[in-house]
Amino acid sequence: MSAAVSSRRIYRRRHMIKRAAADICLSLIGIIFLIPMLWLVVASFNPKATFSVTDLGFSLSNFKKVFTWDISGRPIMNSFIISFFSSVIIIVVTILASYPLSRFHSKVSSASLNTLLFASCLPMTSLMIPVYSLFTQLHLLDSTIGVILFMSASGLPMGIFMMKNFMDSIPVTLEEAAWVDGASRLQTLWKVVVPLMKPSIIVIFIYEFAGAWGNFFVPFMLLMSPDKEPAAVGIYLFFGQYGQVGYGQLAAFAIYYSLPVMIVYLITERSIGSGSLLAGSVKG
Repeated sequence: MSAAVSSRRIYRRRHMIKRAAADICLSLIGIIFLIPMLWLVVASFNPKATFSVTDLGFSLSNFKKVFTWDISGRPIMNSFIISFFSSVIIIVVTILASYPLSRFHSKVSSASLNTLLFASCLPMTSLMIPVYSLFTQLHLLDSTIGVILFMSASGLPMGIFMMKNFMDSIPVTLEEAAWVDGASRLQTLWKVVVPLMKPSIIVIFIYEFAGAWGNFFVPFMLLMSPDKEPAAVGIYLFFGQYGQVGYGQLAAFAIYYSLPVMIVYLITERSIGSGSLLAGSVKG
């Protein structure tokens, strides 16, 4: 009896040590990510901000200087247009492309999925030279629509892979019941499968929206006019416009730049579940 009790104590002690070590590692990682965020907040309220936080002054002058249509308004609006419409296109196309990959299993579908995975691993920089040449021939340089289409195409491989995996969790029996009632496959897709995948669709939308929002290289290469450039490029130009960088204004601009993504996430997070919409949909 004593041997069993002692073994339990040793097991609990080892478990507590492992848990404490994991908590310490996670705390250190959190601190590493938190320190730049703290500098960003402190510097945004400091008119004389530098890399080192030596003066904790409080002023809204940085936000007032940056909060103009040319500096922050137009770039953020351009970022929202590019990110929103490219994400919507990705969602629609991935739903239509993932359905046959999920429901019709064959060697062709497996090869297509492997091709998509390979395409998602290609570095963006290796594609920009042929893309730039293609956009020049199609007269799509300095075109917001062209950037939206290219960013939609570049986000499709990972989007289709994620959507297909989510769609695999939808029982086929629900579609069979709709087919018995006379619904076509397209009607079943939009009226049965898509409503059940609402949380998954929102997850993919946020993923693609955040990726497009933070994309710097594509709009920097394909857009020439300053009035069409998104906020990700605006941050880079903010560095180059002044001989001495105004870190306080840059930090304030970064906060403005981060707010839309946070707002989109807060609005949609309540709709993200763990498959609760499927509860009770299949009996037996």
